Amino acid sequence: MKNTKKTDIVIIGGGIVGTAIARELAKYELDIVLLEQHPDLAMGTTKANSAILHAGFDAPEKSLKALLNVRGNELYRSLKDELDLELAVTGSLVVATNETEMKTLTELEQRGKNNGVAGLKIISRDQVLVREPNLSPDIVGALYAPTGGMMWPFTAALAFAENAIRNGVEVLTECPVTGIKVDNGKVVGVDTPQGFITANYVINAAGVHADDISRMASDDSFTITPRKGEYILFDKSVGSLVNTIIFPTPSKISKGILVSQTIHGNIFIGPNAANSSDKEDVATTTLGMKEIIAGARRLVPNLPLSSAITQFTGVRAVADSGDFVIRASTITQGLIQAAGIQSPGLTSAPAIAEMVAAILGNQGVNLTPKRSFNPINPPRVAFNQLDYAGKQAIIAKNPLHGRIICRCETVTEGEIVDAIHSPCGARTVDGIKRRLRPGAGRCQGGFCGPKITTILARELNIPITAVRKDTAESQMFYDKIPGGCEVTADV
Repeated sequence: MKNTKKTDIVIIGGGIVGTAIARELAKYELDIVLLEQHPDLAMGTTKANSAILHAGFDAPEKSLKALLNVRGNELYRSLKDELDLELAVTGSLVVATNETEMKTLTELEQRGKNNGVAGLKIISRDQVLVREPNLSPDIVGALYAPTGGMMWPFTAALAFAENAIRNGVEVLTECPVTGIKVDNGKVVGVDTPQGFITANYVINAAGVHADDISRMASDDSFTITPRKGEYILFDKSVGSLVNTIIFPTPSKISKGILVSQTIHGNIFIGPNAANSSDKEDVATTTLGMKEIIAGARRLVPNLPLSSAITQFTGVRAVADSGDFVIRASTITQGLIQAAGIQSPGLTSAPAIAEMVAAILGNQGVNLTPKRSFNPINPPRVAFNQLDYAGKQAIIAKNPLHGRIICRCETVTEGEIVDAIHSPCGARTVDGIKRRLRPGAGRCQGGFCGPKITTILARELNIPITAVRKDTAESQMFYDKIPGGCEVTADV
């Protein structure tokens, strides 16, 4: 294959971890390329998870999960303003329904303190119900974590990536890695459909496929098991059912089925936890729905199921070690692993990025600070958050903001056009949805979907039949079948 590109570092995977690493390494005088197999960033675990900013009390002491969770939680506080993140520190509750579970909460409190989590405390039943009056009367107490919170994972990954691009990183989408070339035990580059890319270092942040990528470079030191988690999302009209994040007392394999607000004012329930043999299996199941409904009702008995608007499944990457796999390969020189990033991976991402940079430094990479590095992303103006005067001003500047495309979320044509032409521009209908939320409201795209399709075709200068819903093969429209029946407008 013809050499098409030469770089210092290739990052494989455009989820929250890969993009956080890209942004961290953009601080240094390095040539970096990030590769993502899908048409958009963050289409794996990052787009389908609980979106929780974890405090750090659950992870085993001295584990990478514990160390990086607490550090990541801290880092997000400064990143919120730098990168204009959708993030809120609301506190979280782990509730107990009997004295045995209360004993577990005491253990969690001590573990959290040993992990360095600030402000943890056990609160009484009455204190819990004052905070959350719709919880079950069976609640006997809770562990309160003031540093817990919620965020929007997709736009966090997008913010990391866009800041990295502004600081010189190249991001290639629809560019899967098909092979890794190793010469005399050292990485020399990667094969892709877009050409061969030479590199001194390859960072493996490929999520559920990280073990597959590692084996391409002759390192089979870990395996990844995909673990499905199913969710149900509820309409904003019942968003006040709970005020924060409500966890049950956790089990050995899962933090349990929770009931939580989202950063956008919905509530959701889930996830369950079921190991799978299929890394691409994101189907919801009848049994899974029953399981998460039953689990959520233990916390909130009057669950408003009539207000459910959608359900979805995420797949977590579980390493056989039970902990994150973040290290330089001892088998293949130049291969850096950032794998097995299940919960609390979202919270840990910026700390994982710091750790990867330190590993590269220890491997001999010259980490010369980039004087021109700009940590700031320009703030995105959300039309639905402006007052009347602000809306009039933005319409006067760009009349496309005067046309509402999504009525459920009040998203304008101007915002959609800006999202298409941003540094990591949207190329699919769901790409627009994840950035701006048209299609995420009560009607689930029933009204705005055709309009968004038309705008994408126009702005990308492609035919309607080339517009995709999400993945590479998710065409939404097709040309008429030759010889088929003609459908007229008055049918």
